[in-house]
Amino acid sequence: MRPACVLVGLMGAGKTTVGTALAERLGVGFRDTDHDVEAIAGKPVSDIFIDDGEDHFRALERQAVAAALDSFDGVLALGGGAVLAEETRAVLAGHTVVFLSVELGDAVKRVGLGAGRPLLALNPRATLRHLMQQRAPLYREVASHVVVTDGREPDEVTDEILTLLKR
Repeated sequence: MRPACVLVGLMGAGKTTVGTALAERLGVGFRDTDHDVEAIAGKPVSDIFIDDGEDHFRALERQAVAAALDSFDGVLALGGGAVLAEETRAVLAGHTVVFLSVELGDAVKRVGLGAGRPLLALNPRATLRHLMQQRAPLYREVASHVVVTDGREPDEVTDEILTLLKR
């Protein structure tokens, strides 16, 4: 069993919105590994960061991603930082991975000023810029396809992914 499609990208790229629509159109389930981590920990991601630290969150995230890749056949969205782990990038090999690319302006509009986003607590715009620079090469490394989401409606992005999946 393997996911129909794995979505990666920065917060605000549209992984949840597009992933939910894509799953519906494919007639499969949608799963977000951040929700899996919350279920394992019994608390929200923001509380895991505060109470247990980012390293603990990342360890839970690696476990959640590996488990989902082995046991889920729908559309899987990974947390924005999941690709930071080399072992996660390795287990993504052979999967259909779509990088939802977003530029800074659109990402800021979509995530706002970071409410509930632990990594955006201090300076959202500067932090997003840094995260983009750090993570974009890793997203591209694991991606089978890159889909630009800037200035586009979720249905347009979903249509493009469906076309890519049929190839």
